[in-house]
Amino acid sequence: MKVKKWRSTIKKIGNHANAKENKQEFTLQNSSNHVTDHLALTLKVVKNEIGHNSDVHFREFIIGRTGIQAAIIFVEGLSDKDLIEQHILLSLMADFSKEYQQEQPCLSNQFIKTQVLSISDVEDVYSIKEVTSKVLTGSTALLIDGLSHAFILGTTKLKTRTIEEPVSEALVRGPRVGFTEPLSDNTSLLRGSGDIENLSLVKFQVGKRSKKDLVVAYIKEIVDPELVEEVENRIKKIDLDNVPESGYVEQLIEDNYLSLFPQVQNTERPDRVIAALMEGRVAILLDGTPFALIAPVTFSMMLQSPEDYYERWISGTFIRFLRYIAVVLSLFTPALYIAFISFHPGMIPTKLAISIIGTKSGVPFPALIEALFMEIAIEILREAGLRLPKPIGPAMGIVGGLIIGEAAVQAGIVSPILVIIVALTAISSFAIPQYSVGISLRILRFIAMLCAAILGLYGVVLFFLFMTSHLVKLKSFGVSYMSPAVPYRLSEWKDLMVRMPLMMMKRRPKMMHTKDSLRKG
Repeated sequence: MKVKKWRSTIKKIGNHANAKENKQEFTLQNSSNHVTDHLALTLKVVKNEIGHNSDVHFREFIIGRTGIQAAIIFVEGLSDKDLIEQHILLSLMADFSKEYQQEQPCLSNQFIKTQVLSISDVEDVYSIKEVTSKVLTGSTALLIDGLSHAFILGTTKLKTRTIEEPVSEALVRGPRVGFTEPLSDNTSLLRGSGDIENLSLVKFQVGKRSKKDLVVAYIKEIVDPELVEEVENRIKKIDLDNVPESGYVEQLIEDNYLSLFPQVQNTERPDRVIAALMEGRVAILLDGTPFALIAPVTFSMMLQSPEDYYERWISGTFIRFLRYIAVVLSLFTPALYIAFISFHPGMIPTKLAISIIGTKSGVPFPALIEALFMEIAIEILREAGLRLPKPIGPAMGIVGGLIIGEAAVQAGIVSPILVIIVALTAISSFAIPQYSVGISLRILRFIAMLCAAILGLYGVVLFFLFMTSHLVKLKSFGVSYMSPAVPYRLSEWKDLMVRMPLMMMKRRPKMMHTKDSLRKG
């Protein structure tokens, strides 16, 4: 009987131990997904997730004289240590036992937020995945034994550069302020541009593995709600592990990814963004990049500069005319040279034709080959000048172009007239204010040259027709890319190739379907 009794007792103890072990295992499994009220279990799961990183710090302590255990988790270099020590650790480890005993029967969430923590940004998080994600982006996680959630405290402190003049959009007259990498700095620049009524900044997160904040900016009383909805829907469909720069967003939300022309404008200038918002457009700002996106856009916007509006209207119109001339010269000058020399020499004035033939007498290559040689050489020099250090980059491009041009002429590889044409083409391309449009025109220049080499002037005309038909069909978020030329709106030509006085531009573009069509003021 005694043996059976001992066996029964041992069996009960074993069952109790197994039940306790199963309960602990269930609790541990549950804690792998959610924060539990057992601090030790939660810390164990978090350490399994991110504890192997040497820059992640776990600091355990006792809250005041309550005897309750707590821990904070932060990343060295991303979190502000002074803020953690002064406003988190000192506040929690201080002696607040009187207030705690008198007002709170237990250490509650509300008591911690309202009477203990002296930090502005506090968020409750219940998922372990959210805790690790927030910690790895610079926030501090506070875990307290007995509470089944974590406090996420805003302690992010990133090393950033100061606000400087935009490099890619330099102006003679205008604000010397450009966007920087932190999203908070960029949104503050928009807010600081003036007391803008109904400026809405809606935040999203993009990236599946590396999450980044993205802000859609618009003026609620002006913008078309359907445009905002379309932009937000396209952003929500972005499905990538990481979105390091706004160029990724641009490529994923544009209407036609096969087109050579950009359908979203990028800019470093807050004043350009504000001007676009006032027209009923939408801006997109991504954390980690100084380039904001503007949508929708038109081709004429790509040839405009904020400086057009800062100068008097006569000066602005003249400069804008020069840009349109520069676009034509950059795109068609080499193609027309090839067409006239190879197919239509009779269309060249006699004296000029004799001069060109005299300079080409020793050149062994046809016009297409020598033009391709010089254009490719110039493009390589331009790219090399961009990648070299700033002190020697511009000098490399200028000196390299002069040396190669002179050497090629002396060697009899190209004619002197072609060197002049290539130089004029390169200078004209520098007058285009938008870098992305300049790249598109450089690519199209080579296509135009090939068309001219095959069919002469007929090839150039066909190329122009195909290009314009593509531009007419192209849209940016439902807006015609060639608007207001196509569809034809004469009333909006006041800000197309000319820039009329500001007093005459009282209406916003009709293509934007804005709620308020009048510019007030």
